[in-house]
Amino acid sequence: MPRSWMILLLVLCSAAVLAQAATVEHTFNVATISWPRICQPGNVSITAVDGVPGPVIEANEGDTVLVHVINHSPLNVTVHWHGVFQLGTPWADGPSMVTQCPICPGHRYTYRFRITGQEGTLWWHAHSSLLRATVYGALIIRPSSGSAYPFPAPDEEKTVLLGEWWNAETVPLTNPVADAYTINGRPGDSYSCETTAKRIEKFEVRHDSTYMLRIINAALNTAFFLKVAGHTFTVVAADASYTTQYETDVIVIAPGQTVDALMVANASPGPGRYYMAISSYQSAAPLRPGSYNANITTAVVEYVGAAASAGQQAPTPALPEMPEVNDTATANRFYTGMTALVRPGRRTVPLAVDTRMFVTIGLGFVSCDQDQAPCPVVASMNNQSFKLPDADTMSMLDARYRDTPDGVYTRDFPDQPPVAFDYTNQTERLLLGGVAAALLFPGPQSTKVRTLAYNATVEVVLQNTALVGRESHPMHLHGFNFFVVAQGFGNYDTAAKQHFNLVNPQERNTIAVPTGGWAVIRFVADNPGMWFMHCHIDAHLSIGLAMVFEVEDGPNTTLPAPPPDLPRC
Repeated sequence: MPRSWMILLLVLCSAAVLAQAATVEHTFNVATISWPRICQPGNVSITAVDGVPGPVIEANEGDTVLVHVINHSPLNVTVHWHGVFQLGTPWADGPSMVTQCPICPGHRYTYRFRITGQEGTLWWHAHSSLLRATVYGALIIRPSSGSAYPFPAPDEEKTVLLGEWWNAETVPLTNPVADAYTINGRPGDSYSCETTAKRIEKFEVRHDSTYMLRIINAALNTAFFLKVAGHTFTVVAADASYTTQYETDVIVIAPGQTVDALMVANASPGPGRYYMAISSYQSAAPLRPGSYNANITTAVVEYVGAAASAGQQAPTPALPEMPEVNDTATANRFYTGMTALVRPGRRTVPLAVDTRMFVTIGLGFVSCDQDQAPCPVVASMNNQSFKLPDADTMSMLDARYRDTPDGVYTRDFPDQPPVAFDYTNQTERLLLGGVAAALLFPGPQSTKVRTLAYNATVEVVLQNTALVGRESHPMHLHGFNFFVVAQGFGNYDTAAKQHFNLVNPQERNTIAVPTGGWAVIRFVADNPGMWFMHCHIDAHLSIGLAMVFEVEDGPNTTLPAPPPDLPRC
C-alpha cells in the first residue's frame, strides 16, 4: 500500500484511538564527561548524553516525540533518529549540513516528529563528525494502544546495544580499530585486565520465559556475530519491520542495523549462567592483519537462582563457539534468510518501476605523485566522492526550500557509473589495462544529488567493487524503508530479475551489500525532502561513500517551512 494512502487511513482512524496518542518528551544535555578507560588507568573525556549509551526513548506508534537537545559541549552536534521516516518533518532528520546546520556550542534545538506507521526497534545517534561513537541510544516503538505484536507477546524485553570504544578522544579520527567492543556500554570480562563486576552487563532471566532481545549495532565500523551459549533465537523483525519467524543460533548485524529476536530461556540443566558474546565479522577480502579488534566481548545471561550465595562462587558461564572472523557464508545465510511478514493494510513491494539506477560503491585512491605513495584512500558512488557543503553556507534542505542550490549542491548525480567493467574481479590485469581508472581515481569530491519525482518508484542496483579489496558496505537510506528484492555475489546481471522476490522481500533501512556482490532495492519516493544515502561504516562515510536523494513536492504534500528554532550556519 502506498505510504500516502496509509497516512490517510491513519488520519481517518477513530477519535478515540487518536486521543490515546501521547507526547513523549526528553531533554538531551550533550556534554563533555569523564568515563573510565578500558585496560588503562584513569578516565577519558568524551562527548555524551548522560553516559554511554545514552537515554532510551520509548514511544507507541502514533505518538509525537519532542527532544530538546542542549549543546554544552565544545563541539558542533546534530542528532539523527535512525530509521524514523520523518513524514512531514524533514527538518528533524538530523544529518549535519544535509537537513540542518549543526547545533553550535551553547545553543539548543528541539527535534519534533510523529511516529507514523512504524513499530519496532530503532535508535538515535549523533550525525556530525564521529561523535556517534559515544552519542547514541535506543529508540523503541511499540504498537499503538490496543494493538498487539504479530507474534506471541514475550514475557519481557531486553535492549542489547552493541558498540565500539576508544580510550582517547581523537583515536577514531586516525585509527578505525577500536580498543574494545561493548554491550550496553560495557566491555565484559573477556578482557583480562577488566575484573570489576560493574564492567559486564547482566541479563537476568527466568526458566521457560520468553524474552525479546532488541539488538542494535551502534558501532562506527564493525559488523558483529552475536550468540548466547545454550540458546537459539527466533528473529521477528529487522530495522523495525516485521519478518516471518526465522530460526537461528547466530545473529549477524551490520553497523546501523537492528534485529528483534525472541529467546526462550530453556537451557538444559547446566551452570545457570551463559555468556552472550559478540565478535567481529570482517567482510573485507583479503583480510588485513591488525585492521580489526579480534577480541570477544561478553555479557552474562543469568537464570534466577544461579547467582552466587553467601560464601560461594558463582558458576563460570558457558561460552558459545563463535564463527570465524571472515565467515561470509554464515553472514550471507542470515542476511538472506529473512522475508517480510505480509499483513493486510501494510506496505507491499512496488511492481512497476519509474526510475532505475545502477550504482557502484567502493573505495579508490586520491590521485597523487609517486613520491606520496601510497595515495590516500577515497570512497565513491558511481565515481562521485561526496562532500558535505561548507559549514559557512547553508544545509542542503535549506537550499532546496529556498530554491537556491547554487554553491550548495548540483543535480547531476549519474544513474550509471562512467565505465562498465568486471566490478568484482580484483586483478592486476584489470587495473593495468586502464579499464577501471575512472573509478579507481574518482577525482575531486563534490556535492551531487539525484532528483526524484514525487511518488516515483525507484529501483537501485548497489554493486560493490573490488578496486581496493572486496568488502560488505552497510548502505543506509534516510527517510524511507526499502524492499530488498534480490542480492548476490559477483557482478549483477539482468538475468537476476528471474529471481526477484516481489511477494515478501525483507524491508529495511540499512542493507549490508554482500562482499564482492550486489543488492537490488526498491522504494517509493513519497516523502519530499533531502534524504541522505550513505555507508554506515563511518570510516567510509567520512571519505565520501554517500549521496543524497532530492524528492520533489507532490500535489498535496509539500516541504514545510523550517521551524523557528532551526540552527543557522
